[in-house]
Amino acid sequence: MDFSLLLVVAVAVTGLVWLLDAVWWRRHRQARLATAEASAGAPLEPQARRKLAKEPWPVDYARSFFPVLLVVLVLRSFVIEPFQIPSGSMRPTLKVGDFILVNKFTYGLRLPVLHTEIVDLGEPERGDVMVFRFPEEPSVNFIKRVIGLPGDHIRYEDKQLYVNGEPVPKQLLDATPEEAPGELLFEEKLGEHVHGLYNNPRDPGPQVRELVVPEGHFFMMGDNRDHSNDSRYWGFVPQENIVGKAFAVWMHWDGGLPSFSTVRAIE
Repeated sequence: MDFSLLLVVAVAVTGLVWLLDAVWWRRHRQARLATAEASAGAPLEPQARRKLAKEPWPVDYARSFFPVLLVVLVLRSFVIEPFQIPSGSMRPTLKVGDFILVNKFTYGLRLPVLHTEIVDLGEPERGDVMVFRFPEEPSVNFIKRVIGLPGDHIRYEDKQLYVNGEPVPKQLLDATPEEAPGELLFEEKLGEHVHGLYNNPRDPGPQVRELVVPEGHFFMMGDNRDHSNDSRYWGFVPQENIVGKAFAVWMHWDGGLPSFSTVRAIE
């Protein structure tokens, strides 16, 4: 289900009904009321006036819902959109059940549904956590970390990431992390971002011999390196598939009571 499309349709329908009432139907109700009073030769009783002037239920609903829907559409399309993390591909940075906020204008303003960029405000930076439409199924949103920018040379061999021929610095933090038995917890510095990642020493994972990121595309990887369906498997993300930059976790909910103890910025 494309929620953006449903929201746009709802705004269009309620706005059209409200507009038609403002320029057409309301005048007819007022004219009907004036005719009735002229025929009676005196003002009608309040109950009779209310009955003749009463808005039809579609107009009443449109007048009530249109402003709310419009505000939601503007905020969701151009300012901030909430998402829920459905998988563990971004552990330890993001956990299943985390609710995140995505900045919709960091990388430029895009029209809802059409996804056409109308204002260029910036480009993704290496290390950003970015939400994008999955190239193989654009109706599905993915979240990964930006590894390669247009023109970058990317290589990933033996658990080591190389960008433009240089190994990306990382250091071991914990050889036996409680939250991920069997994994190794590392800290990696990618661009201006310092973040955690998991490696499984028993899983060789996909090897990426040197490749060059095409213009207008990005190479994405999950922080849970051996449990992430990312650019190592299906290729690059086109710029037009960008949704926004994830910048905060505002709630965690895994089926019990919602928790706000993990509210934090996303590195």
